[in-house]
Amino acid sequence: MKEQRIHRLFEVSVLLKGAHALIECIGGIALAFISTNTIVDLANRLTQDELIEDPHDLVATHLLAWAQNFSVGTKTFYAFYLLSHGAIKIFLVVGLLRGKLWSYPASLIVLGLFIVYQIYRFTYTHGAGLIILTIFDVFVMGLIWHEYRLVRRHLPTQ
Repeated sequence: MKEQRIHRLFEVSVLLKGAHALIECIGGIALAFISTNTIVDLANRLTQDELIEDPHDLVATHLLAWAQNFSVGTKTFYAFYLLSHGAIKIFLVVGLLRGKLWSYPASLIVLGLFIVYQIYRFTYTHGAGLIILTIFDVFVMGLIWHEYRLVRRHLPTQ
């Protein structure tokens, strides 16, 4: 693959990471301001018709049970997690898109830590989304490493 194509792929994947980070920040802020009662009410509205049709619907019953057991502490954790996770990624994305040398190793370290946490969470949740996110993160890490090597190669020698 030509270097220009790899660079474009790097930019697109970093922009996707930035978009995901922005969604996390918005979700974290929204979650911080939404009450647990509102979450239960929303789950009730979303599942009501389905549960009338099929009282044993797997998705609807699990969603409703999850919402009913969603504590204030859990809500606070997820709001903080989403907001901090998103803010860190936005900071790194801006650094990468501006070609700041510090942002390449910092991004590799942070993404590596996120991957470790995602794998840890997967052992509990077995969520396919975590595996997809981890695969994408590994792919982005490869692009960041490749771009970092190119940037360092083209630095003026001192």
